[in-house]
Amino acid sequence: MDVELVIVFLLLGVFVGIMAGLLGIGGGGILVPMFTTIFIYQGFPKESVVHIALGTSMACIAVTSFSSMRAHHKNGAVIWSLAKVMTPGIIVGTFSATFLAAYLSSKVLAIFFAVFMAYVSSQMLRNRKAHAGSGHAGKAELRSVALGIGAISALVSIGGGSLTVPYLNWRSVEIRKAIGTSAALGFPIAVAGTLGYLINGLSDVALTEYTWGFIYLPAVLLVSIPSFFTAPFGARLTQRLPIQTLKRIFGVLLVLLSLKMVISII
Repeated sequence: MDVELVIVFLLLGVFVGIMAGLLGIGGGGILVPMFTTIFIYQGFPKESVVHIALGTSMACIAVTSFSSMRAHHKNGAVIWSLAKVMTPGIIVGTFSATFLAAYLSSKVLAIFFAVFMAYVSSQMLRNRKAHAGSGHAGKAELRSVALGIGAISALVSIGGGSLTVPYLNWRSVEIRKAIGTSAALGFPIAVAGTLGYLINGLSDVALTEYTWGFIYLPAVLLVSIPSFFTAPFGARLTQRLPIQTLKRIFGVLLVLLSLKMVISII
């Protein structure tokens, strides 16, 4: 691997970690389009490039999500009884959706990713806050919702926070605990997604060197390490910087990156 690419991956990890800590947003929205662009530059097979970007992003998220889960647990912000009910659905939904992702073309995955990121960005630009609902959800509803959250998370390689937090808050879960519980669910999403993309990519003979399934190992290593250490730094900046303004800027960035990815695939 070129020294320039090593530096790019390291800087990407620094940026993703800071943004995750600063804005509470997982790295998938940045990593997937950036990985896609970098992998195309490296000459990865175009028919598999988005799959590799999704799998590699999910593996990176697995590292940071574990750290986030521990931090929220220490702060007493995780409702473990709720996480216990939702985790089986999260795992099944995420793992199953990786098989769908493997079947879909890179073009379809790129378009789906861009549409979802447009939705996420619109929420950030409008600064909409979830409104608490009138009651708690039953186990059947929680399990069904968990399946859907897991499936979408696998298809766009996110930790599920943009879906889980507003849902739990709508279902009368206090926002701090909704965020903490979502962080706890992000770890099984990342593990199930990583395993799914690994398994589904093992039969792809066109994959490049240093890939394990749909996971590009050098990128996982070079991005995960700096992001793990810079996320706490980003969290400390939340009291010093205009978060709402940054969220709007970041929302525009997500849209631009997603459009760039779609254009590069098409």
